[in-house]
Amino acid sequence: MQAKRGTTLNVVIRQKLALIAFSVLLLDYLSKSLAVTKLVDHPISILGTFLKLELTFNTGAAFSLATSKTIFLSSFSIIIAALIFYFATKIDRARWAIFLGLILGGILGNLTDRIFRAPGGLQGAVVDWIKISHWPTFNLADSAIVVGVLGVAYLRFTKQPINTIINTGKNK
Repeated sequence: MQAKRGTTLNVVIRQKLALIAFSVLLLDYLSKSLAVTKLVDHPISILGTFLKLELTFNTGAAFSLATSKTIFLSSFSIIIAALIFYFATKIDRARWAIFLGLILGGILGNLTDRIFRAPGGLQGAVVDWIKISHWPTFNLADSAIVVGVLGVAYLRFTKQPINTIINTGKNK
């Protein structure tokens, strides 16, 4: 099935991307709000020392890398989000919408922390609260980004096009 920009199929796929991104953003926000209020005094052990809910504030990237580069990380996140918005107009494949929606929602979740948490101005610390032994503490936004990036890598590796128009060579 071929879908041109603006067709019902294309709009439905973009709505799916938006719904997934919004859901990730909302779940991430709610989980971080709970973490900040419930985990402030002490971590909660779920599976002994293997899995704990432990509140930390991360000023760096994943695995606490680049802790002094928050403005760079925030700017990079904004650029990637803008690219996803751009490609969203070209998507007519549900898998691409799902994985890009996960990435976008995760980016927006962590970017919200960078903008609104102290000291603000794209330099705020990201709330992390899931701790697995021998692994850095993370949050739902981080998980969504990782799953989304792995999904996009799989789609690229298996040469699945972002839309049927590009696949058939009939783009404008």
